Amino acid sequence: MKSLFLKLILNGIGALPLAGAQAIGAFLGVFAYLVSSHYRTLFRENYLAVTRRHRLPVKLWSAAAGSGMLFADSLWAWKNPKKSLDLVEVLNFDIVVSAFNEGHGLLMLTPHLGCFEVIPRVIAQHYPATILYRPSRQHWLNEIVEAGRHYPNLDFVPTNLHGVRQMTRALNRKEAIGILPDQVPSGKEGVWVPFFGRPAYTTPLPARLANRNQTPVLMFTAKRKSLGRGWLMEMTRLAPLSEDAVLAATEINQALEQAILKAPEQFIWAYNRYKHPTDAELPPKD
Repeated sequence: MKSLFLKLILNGIGALPLAGAQAIGAFLGVFAYLVSSHYRTLFRENYLAVTRRHRLPVKLWSAAAGSGMLFADSLWAWKNPKKSLDLVEVLNFDIVVSAFNEGHGLLMLTPHLGCFEVIPRVIAQHYPATILYRPSRQHWLNEIVEAGRHYPNLDFVPTNLHGVRQMTRALNRKEAIGILPDQVPSGKEGVWVPFFGRPAYTTPLPARLANRNQTPVLMFTAKRKSLGRGWLMEMTRLAPLSEDAVLAATEINQALEQAILKAPEQFIWAYNRYKHPTDAELPPKD
């Protein structure tokens, strides 16, 4: 009964005009920050460490609201596939075309920033794409996510051996694949490398996949414009990633940092990026 009620609420948010959905998302983000001490502690620790490290202005409430808006953006994009595409302003798409013309497919890195859910759909207007994702542990939420992500020319595969094989096959077909590079991988599947100056367990999988056939790697972002105005999608081509897992993961995190610093209030700071996964070796000591 509870799950049905929550599904109705989430579907209701997605059915609102974008400005309304984002406003509710902002409220929920601030509300979560105020009422949950665990959420607040994790959020403040991650966000303030980065703003201090890079001497950025502290916009704590904007960042808290932005985390909620990120969730609302996803709900709205799932519920309004055509409208969401109409509200994406795409810059430098010639980088994507040029990468595909090399004939080795494309590897997309899409961090949890802004409305990252619209990025695969923009690509799917032109090329088939396979996206790696981690299913939710909550069955009812997984149903919403999978239904929302269903889209022509897009295939979402889970983060397991079968999913990785599907990604490899997609590259062999010279298609696009997508990975969320800021998720903590399972134990024994990552390496400890710096992320904003702290050891973070990071996946070297993008490098392993890209280096099989010199596949171009692009970092994508879809930054939120003003309330209800949509998103600005940009992409940056990365230099070829190292064959060494530690060096490759370091290069990925450096590119990720650069993308986040362009819109720090739109990143998902409450995510425990520095956790120690079960079966992973201990992080290096300072």
